[in-house]
Amino acid sequence: MHILLVEDDIDMSKALLRALERRGFQVTHCADGISALSHIKDAIGDLVVLDLNIPGLDGLHLLQRIRSQNIHTPVIVLTARGAVGDRVVGLNAGADDYLAKPFDLDELDARIRALLRRKGNAEESIQKCGDLRFEHSSGAFYCGDDALEFTPREHNLLKALIAKPGHAVTKERLFRLVFPLEENVQIEAIEVIVHRLRKKLVHTRTEIMTLRGLGYLLRVQPAAGA
Repeated sequence: MHILLVEDDIDMSKALLRALERRGFQVTHCADGISALSHIKDAIGDLVVLDLNIPGLDGLHLLQRIRSQNIHTPVIVLTARGAVGDRVVGLNAGADDYLAKPFDLDELDARIRALLRRKGNAEESIQKCGDLRFEHSSGAFYCGDDALEFTPREHNLLKALIAKPGHAVTKERLFRLVFPLEENVQIEAIEVIVHRLRKKLVHTRTEIMTLRGLGYLLRVQPAAGA
């Protein structure tokens, strides 16, 4: 489980980083709202632990920005602001939970795990990568509100890749999924389907990477110049 920690206080950051890693989390840290926004857009982190008082782009505006872009990564807000009004503002901006400093680390741990369980249950029916979304209930792929059209073979290949974004799927496994009953098809036919899919995914902010000797993976398309 990967946590994106957004906190500009050096001592607090170090303490939280050590505490979360001891509890088994992988942690990426950034200290300002601009870099945090970039990390969140690139789907770095299963959950965000966010301090509101950060430079560059404050926590409230960061929350509003990502929610307006239909990014649903769970966010726990950490802040020295303890008033009920501030908590309401944070939750209304899109936070999933709220902890006022000082807080108990065990409570933070419990709230993180509760949100991740909730996210996992929700994602059983929806899988995402970039702007591409697969909904199990309808069996369809979407980019935003638009349903995408794929051939059955393209659909089966892409479904296997979006089940594990960022992880390689072997060409052999894809071949078995795409051509389960056909005996006179060469494994190289997978390359043709991948080529066609790449053209259809141009505007979805995703890309299919070829990993020599490993297979293919689906990932969020890097920003220009990255």
